[in-house]
Amino acid sequence: MSSIKIECVLPENCHCGESPVWEEASGSLLFVDIPGKKFCRWNPLTKAVQRMTMDAPVTSVALRKSGGYVATVGTKFCALNLEDQSVVALATVDKDKKNNRFNDGKVDPAGRYFAANRRSIYKLEKEEQIPDGMCIDTEGKLWVACYNGGRVIRLDPETGKRLQTVKLPVDKTTSCCFGGKDYSEMYVTCARDGLDPDSLSRQPEAGGIFKITGLGVKGIPPYSYAG
Repeated sequence: MSSIKIECVLPENCHCGESPVWEEASGSLLFVDIPGKKFCRWNPLTKAVQRMTMDAPVTSVALRKSGGYVATVGTKFCALNLEDQSVVALATVDKDKKNNRFNDGKVDPAGRYFAANRRSIYKLEKEEQIPDGMCIDTEGKLWVACYNGGRVIRLDPETGKRLQTVKLPVDKTTSCCFGGKDYSEMYVTCARDGLDPDSLSRQPEAGGIFKITGLGVKGIPPYSYAG
């Protein structure tokens, strides 16, 4: 295994970066900034960042088989077109519940987009704090970003045993995904909201996008929404 390297590749200063998704067709990373109401696509080669600002918190994004993207925006499933900046609502839930919103979402192997507006919190170990976004590698092992723990950990989902820990230079790690041309790179989102001035001075890259290389494992491509 080569040595692990961690670098902040995009100092985006997200209030709360989330939902990283690798788009193989464009060689780009998709992600959202929830309170920033923003969807972004970043190309590591050109360093270009395309952004869309919504009228409500955008909490997750996914690829769409028919083209473009789908996202959870407030309490709506929406189709997004980054080129013309259009947003089309596909479905709305909880119309009678004010101040409610989706929290996270993901597409399953059958092409269905699952999203939830509530989350059950499971404690892993005391120092890991809150498990947040996760992804899986080709060996079937789970990688979990630990919010307030400043790390991603690799778990055996069958035994629950922790296999590896990668510490990052920011506390509020939120989610992770594999990407790159062979899915050997890991991208990690994080947040800066809730950090006091002293904490921000110690972790100026909080809210940025991090890349981890040298893990010795590869991930699997993300699934696309079939609609």
